[in-house]
Amino acid sequence: MHSYTIVVAVFTLLLVSAGALVTSNDAGLSVPDWPLSYGKLMPRMEGGVMYEHGHRMIATTVGLLTIILAVWLWRAEARRWLCWLGVAALLSVIIQGILGGMTVVYLLPAPISVSHATLAQLFFTATVAIALFTSSGWKRGPEPVDDAGWPSIHRLAIAAPHFALLQLILGAAHRHQAMSLVPHLVGAVVAAGVLVWASVLVLMRFAGHASLRRTASVVLAATFSQVFLGIFAYMGRIASIEAAKPVLAMVVFTVLHVAVGALTLAFSTLLAIQVRRHVRRARKELVPSGAPVIA
Repeated sequence: MHSYTIVVAVFTLLLVSAGALVTSNDAGLSVPDWPLSYGKLMPRMEGGVMYEHGHRMIATTVGLLTIILAVWLWRAEARRWLCWLGVAALLSVIIQGILGGMTVVYLLPAPISVSHATLAQLFFTATVAIALFTSSGWKRGPEPVDDAGWPSIHRLAIAAPHFALLQLILGAAHRHQAMSLVPHLVGAVVAAGVLVWASVLVLMRFAGHASLRRTASVVLAATFSQVFLGIFAYMGRIASIEAAKPVLAMVVFTVLHVAVGALTLAFSTLLAIQVRRHVRRARKELVPSGAPVIA
């Protein structure tokens, strides 16, 4: 099952990237109807239709894969909380499809478009989490290590994906012209700072813990990559202002920026999960304020 969950996660990341391709190529209304495309299951794949209908085809594939995943979990998985997570993933992909249709029917309203983009990121994070929970490493059980020092790694690790999610929402709002660039830039500085702080702290305190080290390294690499991809995407967008159609470099960097943003959210969430699983809280965190400490 674990291999299958990885396949679902990979296809979901492909779906997120395909959605970014639609937006970057200004192809959001290339197909004016939904759920069919020009009244057909398979229209001529040319121009913006190729991006928009291609996005729908990948979304349909992900939907089918998620149905199989949810059923498989209920039939083979003893952990009921994980089964319900599979159900939540299935419900989110259904809602995601409805939001996608509404963006077409209502001509790309910003609130729906931003919600559509945000839910895609959350759905991808859920598929990555399911892949973690079905892995052999997770089933072996926790590998406890003690936390020490300030700040609490638990609080910082939990804060990191929240800041990443807020930043992704600001980015989606900017892409769909619901917000200026300034909030996104401010959010980028704050989110990057928290993500780097959390991942570096994990690497410094728990360098000998393989699972924590690997996940923190991915978060750190993704965060730095995201910053530079954002700069390149903005430069490409400036270059596209006078162009008749979106410049290829802008499209490539924007799609990569969205995809790496999804990876950043997903792996910062995994880091928070793994910190909660493996890292024992410092004793002073466990004793309520004012309670006597028993030696």
